[in-house]
Amino acid sequence: MDFVLFFLINVINIVKYAVLVRVLMSWMNTNPHGRIARVINEITEPILRVIRKFLPRTGMIDFSPLIAFFALDFLQLGIVSLFTNI
Repeated sequence: MDFVLFFLINVINIVKYAVLVRVLMSWMNTNPHGRIARVINEITEPILRVIRKFLPRTGMIDFSPLIAFFALDFLQLGIVSLFTNI
């Protein structure tokens, strides 16, 4: 059970860091077709696409990474509480 908890927490942490890297890359002049950018986009786009469906348009500011970060944090807390209450 401890391995499953450890694995899930680390997967969520990797996705959270990928969202953070995607935000930082959007602020810099990076190559959007580079290998790192493609990997980051493949990891984060499915999550952000779902959030963008429900989020109203706000002009040039995209709040979906912020909401994704909080949602992943709450998911992580939920998983930890599920495994510690057993």
